[in-house]
Amino acid sequence: MSRIACVLASIAILGIAANPAAAQVVKREPAMGALKPGQRVLVDDGSCGPGKIKEVIGGDHKLVGGRSNILRQRRCIAR
Repeated sequence: MSRIACVLASIAILGIAANPAAAQVVKREPAMGALKPGQRVLVDDGSCGPGKIKEVIGGDHKLVGGRSNILRQRRCIAR
């Protein structure tokens, strides 16, 4: 396989992996500590209304004193 073909194949694979549609879909929001900081999951629990799904982005919740500088983020996005 030529070098250009390898580069194009790598770019295609990274594009698929970065696609939000390829994110894991679960029925319940994962427990605290179950997501790595920055990890995204889609939660289909019905809390966002018709045509939308909840996107959850993991944060860092294990800091000294119980404080966090990166909180877990939640938002409703179109399916």
